[in-house]
Amino acid sequence: MTRDQAAGPFVVQGGTGPLRGQVKVPGDKSISHRALLLAALAEGPSQIVGLSSGGDVLATRAAVEAMGARMDGQVLHGVGRTGLHEPGRVINVGNSGTGIRLLAGYCAALPWLTVLEGDASIAGRPMDRVVGPLRQMGATVDGRGDGRFPPLVVRGGGLSGIDLDLAVPSAQVKGAVLLA
Repeated sequence: MTRDQAAGPFVVQGGTGPLRGQVKVPGDKSISHRALLLAALAEGPSQIVGLSSGGDVLATRAAVEAMGARMDGQVLHGVGRTGLHEPGRVINVGNSGTGIRLLAGYCAALPWLTVLEGDASIAGRPMDRVVGPLRQMGATVDGRGDGRFPPLVVRGGGLSGIDLDLAVPSAQVKGAVLLA
């Protein structure tokens, strides 16, 4: 294929027979984060098939393990809300914007202190769209720039529900609030 052909429209031409085979698609990152967080809250084993193997999801896995859940192959052994515990270290989400935002909501509901940090890219990403609603719910969330930037320090517990109208639709903000 020449360079000009590659830049043109994508065309699929009919073949001489049926196409047969199997395709295994990688796990979805957004669903994988949420599956790990919810399975850790469950009491007992949850089989998670098709979990994304990307670094973002591995960071969320490490976070729930730091709080007491245990992953064995495709099975996450959740310990329930009362079995989870304060992590003994700072949670590093790497380069995961979804991870840090969902974990902020997740940890806001848990009665302890959690510190969430990431790489240099995460340190520059705004968190106020998540921090604001969590504060409205009663969470104490601190960070650089009055909570605008990570690292985030989340002191959880004692939340109340809110009515939230988002100026800009965001699955991360909705997810953080629902997890809280």
